[in-house]
Parts: sequence; C-alpha cells; structure tokens
Amino acid sequence: MTRWSCPAVAGAADVIYKFYMTIDAVPPPASRMEALLAFRGAGRLPVGADRIAMLEAVATHGSITAAAKALGHSYKAVWDGLNAVNNLLPAPALLTQSGGRGGGGARLTESGRHLIGAFRRLEAKLTEISALLGRDEPDAPIDLLFWNVAMKTSARNALHCQVTGITRAPVNAEIALRVSPTCSIVAVITRHSADDLGLAPGRDVIALIKASFVFLARTEDAPPLSVANRIAGTVLDRVDGGVNTEITVAIGDGKTLTSVITRHSAEALALREGTAVTALFDAAHVILAVG
Repeated sequence: MTRWSCPAVAGAADVIYKFYMTIDAVPPPASRMEALLAFRGAGRLPVGADRIAMLEAVATHGSITAAAKALGHSYKAVWDGLNAVNNLLPAPALLTQSGGRGGGGARLTESGRHLIGAFRRLEAKLTEISALLGRDEPDAPIDLLFWNVAMKTSARNALHCQVTGITRAPVNAEIALRVSPTCSIVAVITRHSADDLGLAPGRDVIALIKASFVFLARTEDAPPLSVANRIAGTVLDRVDGGVNTEITVAIGDGKTLTSVITRHSAEALALREGTAVTALFDAAHVILAVG
C-alpha cells in the first residue's frame, strides 16, 4: 500500500499544531478514501492515531498497564509510544506516577485533552473531505493531489527542542538547545548544515540521539569527563536482553532519554527504578532535523 501526505495548517483557535492528512493510494472497501491524520508541528515528528488511542486508553483506564491490556498491546509498546508523545510536544500530554509494570497510575494533562479533542474533530472533518474528493475525482492520480516527503528515523531518542543560541566557527557550529524549562543540551554540527537548516534562536527543531550514544553513571559517581551533555535524571524503566539492557531515564518536565548499555554494566551500576543517574553524550552525537 502506497501512502502520500499533504501538509496543511489547522485554523481552529485551540489547535496549535500543523497536521498531515494521509490518503491510501489503494482505496478501502466500497471505493471510499479515508483520511488518516497526524499532528505535526514545526520541527516535530508526527503524532498519529495509534498514539492518540494510547492517550485515550490511559484516560479511560487510569494506568499504562490497563491501557495496554485494553488495546491488546504490550506494556512496553504503550510505554514507548506515550514517552514519544511527551518528548515530541512542548508540554507533556501525560503524567505518570511511579509503580512500574505492576502498578502506578497515569493521567492526562490539559495539553493531552486538547490534543485528543483537536485530533478527533479534525479526523472526522478530513474523512468527510476525502470522501468527497474520492467521489468527485475518482480517476485523479493521488500523487498529484497529495504529496509530502515525511521523515522517518531509527534514532531511539527524538526530542522537541528550541534553539537558544548559536556559536559559529569556520567549520562547525555549536547549537544550544532548550529541551524543557529545566533541561538544555548542546549539538555540534557543520556550519554549512546550520545555515542549510536555517537555524536561529527561537527555531523549533528535533534533536535525534541514538540510544547507544547515551552513557549512564550513577549521579554520586559521575566521572569528570569532557562531554558537553550531562543530564541528571532518574531511572524509570529497565528492560534486560541477552547481552544489552535498555534504560529509560526521566529528565524532568515529562521528557525521557533512552540508553542502551551492556547488561553487565547495568548490573555493575545496580540500576533500578528510582536510581539517580547522569546521562552523558557528546555534542557531536546529536543530529538536528527541522520540518
């Protein structure tokens, strides 16, 4: 199935995000086209129907565990999806309480409720519009009607940031980024890339960091390394594999970072839920993307 997308701007006063309307090139049954909506703000990756459904399930059932069971997903799939939503929005859509896989609670914020409401209203309108398009122009080539180049990435960490400063040198540029009111990071990219992306203070961007580039140390033992990014946080979740371990770290204001380290290292550091840690990664390992 081929899909094409078309960017547009939502005009309602309570909608602050740009959105993408996606039309299936292969029509669904009864030769109807249906709109698939994903919110996308400047410099942000899309938040689509699957993650909106996760938010709705948490609002209904009061916890991630119960939401995952109701949706038929694994706990980790819902956990990861909701963390991604919080990381991609300026303000968190969901706040969680400690309790891990066996308990704890979660609740929507005002931003989360607005996000769900705006999404569902626009989804209904776009479905009506796409049905009209399919009836009025049944033979029109979809690629002439709807087109967009959408970004996909394998980077585990995708954080919405705002540029707060740029220091240019002959070859490279150091970009200061605000992740949240209490967290800032630094990226070093080529000067040509900074110019090509149109980076300037106030510009919204997505910072991409591979999980394998994020190292962890217990806060009381954090080594004096010459690394630009040192972020204090608390272990939220730990998933052990045969060789590696995935650690999710809360860094404040509803944002998280994910690190993949060896299981041996996780055991040596005695990393458990609630452990205070410092996440360390080099400025050159931060990739920036704009919408």
